[in-house]
Amino acid sequence: MKPNHILLPIYILFTLGLIGCKTEQSEEEPKKMAIVVSTLNNPWFVFLAEQAQLKAKELGYESKVFDSQNNTAQETDHFENAIASGYDAILFNPTDADGSIVNVKNATAAGVPVFCMDREVNANGAATSQILSDSYSGCVAIGKYFVETLNKKGKYVEILGMVGDNNTWNRSKGFHSVVDQYPDLKMVAQQSADFDRNKAMEVLESILQAQPDIDAVFCGNDAMAMGAYQALVAAGKAEHVKVFGFDGAEDVVKSIQDGKIMATGMQFPIVMAQTAATFADQYFKGERKFPKKMPVAVELVKRDNIENYAAYGKED
Repeated sequence: MKPNHILLPIYILFTLGLIGCKTEQSEEEPKKMAIVVSTLNNPWFVFLAEQAQLKAKELGYESKVFDSQNNTAQETDHFENAIASGYDAILFNPTDADGSIVNVKNATAAGVPVFCMDREVNANGAATSQILSDSYSGCVAIGKYFVETLNKKGKYVEILGMVGDNNTWNRSKGFHSVVDQYPDLKMVAQQSADFDRNKAMEVLESILQAQPDIDAVFCGNDAMAMGAYQALVAAGKAEHVKVFGFDGAEDVVKSIQDGKIMATGMQFPIVMAQTAATFADQYFKGERKFPKKMPVAVELVKRDNIENYAAYGKED
């Protein structure tokens, strides 16, 4: 979202106004962190936000969580409110890799560093640092296990996440970098469900009407994997169709234990959230050298190693 020529003067005055607000803030006031996340409808992002808030509190800072509800306009409102309210850093889970760039740049222009968590923005250097899951490599591992469990043949469906999020495509590309090497594995449908459980259920219910004899479903996140599983249960196919997810969410970890879901890619939201808060703390104390992108490894979780994992991470 870029300001047009008519609105540009207003836009510049607004940004300068925000900078002014920030400059006038007393150096003695306690620092505050705003935690802006794409949606709180997904438990994984709720956990990410909670962990960021816990780490901020542990470090001695106030914080507040803002829910963008997967809406870049609402995200923009949150950024403007956070800057005008005197927040000193933003721990950020973007809604859209391109659409969120302007918000990051506005915060930076106002002197507020932004630390991205899990999702990235497509602008090198716009954020102070981006701490991101290595989604591509994680889905290469899932792709190898997918090929193994299907014995290199069968029909499958891919349910994509939000098309504006880089994670969607990094996961899909990692998966296909493996699976596409096996000509007897045929993708009969590929459709987005926006990382949403209910949408994934509806999408797969519709696909099953045209493709009733599929062997597997690969989903770009765990919420969609649970939605796909619900659709398969309703269609009486849950015992015959293998479902794969990505996240390491609580309900999918339990479903792997129960033999309902085949596998997921375990991300580590605690690592990303705590690193973002720690980087903000270091920024407040004068540090200015941060990795522009910091990858966090993803681990394959399946039925024969599930005892090593709990929701959102490893078993203690």
